[in-house]
Amino acid sequence: MATSDIEDSIRSPPRYANCESPGAMDALATTAASGMRARMESLDMLANNLANSSAAGFKADREFYSTYVAAEALDSNEAAGDLSAQSPVVERRWTDFSQGALTPTNNALDLALEGEGFFVAQSPSGAVYTRSGDFHIDSQGLLTTRNGEAVEGSDDNPIHLDPAQPVEVSTSGQVLQNGVPAGQLKLVQFAAPQALSKRGNNSFQLSAADLTPVPSSATVRQGNVEAANVQPAETAVRLVGVMRQFEMLQKAMSLGNQMNQQAIQNVAKASG
Repeated sequence: MATSDIEDSIRSPPRYANCESPGAMDALATTAASGMRARMESLDMLANNLANSSAAGFKADREFYSTYVAAEALDSNEAAGDLSAQSPVVERRWTDFSQGALTPTNNALDLALEGEGFFVAQSPSGAVYTRSGDFHIDSQGLLTTRNGEAVEGSDDNPIHLDPAQPVEVSTSGQVLQNGVPAGQLKLVQFAAPQALSKRGNNSFQLSAADLTPVPSSATVRQGNVEAANVQPAETAVRLVGVMRQFEMLQKAMSLGNQMNQQAIQNVAKASG
């Protein structure tokens, strides 16, 4: 079966209204198609995790599976316990905010957080939160993320530094040059970090208006970056496993289509 045919079948599973006994076979094709769609979403997610496994501060996505039951099945007492009426779906993705390993870089502008919390930076769309602490000093003397967004201090203002002077950062986030305080990093955390949404470049934004950041007690480690919390080998194994499941479901859907075609032919012969 061609790839385009598979995708069309997933979007619109076959229905045979004129066939007297296609129910079980339609359920097979529909369930297989739903399973394929869920596996396709998992493949996209795993591939993205694997692609970002070397990105500092990246947080992996995970999936939460559930089942979908058609409304007509819910209205039928006989179908209430019928597994063929249930279709597997990826109900939602969630972000794994667990700590990544700290990797020494010996770069004074590389900062990692040990414990719960985020650095805060200013973007055109508002405050963004990140664990990616591979910072730089721009042409204006501002401490910025690798994407050029100004890192906020505890006073909600950018931190100004002299690029010609060495930078020291204490474990509490105080920034010093020549022993003189130049700013204090703003570190925050959230009671419900799952309410944060990814915005690209390993940063997050608030997706809930009532979610308020609070000060974080995370420890700042200068000369380190936090590695992605992705295990490449484990992710690659899962990727292969999901691909095999996809192939099995593809065969099941093809078998269901063949059975439906055979049923239609038998009905046509009987009615002729």
